[in-house]
Amino acid sequence: MKNQKGFTLIEMLIVLLVITILLLVTIPNIANHSSNIQNKGCSGLRNMISAQAEAYRMNKEAVPTIAVLKTEGYIKSNKCPDGTEVTLDSNGAVIEAAK
Repeated sequence: MKNQKGFTLIEMLIVLLVITILLLVTIPNIANHSSNIQNKGCSGLRNMISAQAEAYRMNKEAVPTIAVLKTEGYIKSNKCPDGTEVTLDSNGAVIEAAK
């Protein structure tokens, strides 16, 4: 009789069980991190737009609008990763509009 090497059905089922448990633990954490990343991305965008508005104010001695910051190359976009738009009020302060 030949020496047969391989995995038994029980061993394969145990491996599948371990992989399933790991996935059940990992997937909810990934979903939570995704929402945290979007929130931090929006916070970073607000800070960046505020800094660029201040730089524009110092260079041009005028209060900018989002459109002016875009056309002059100070910012590329004013949309957060979650779709929320960041705008400036009449004083140049950053405000967050709805999605």
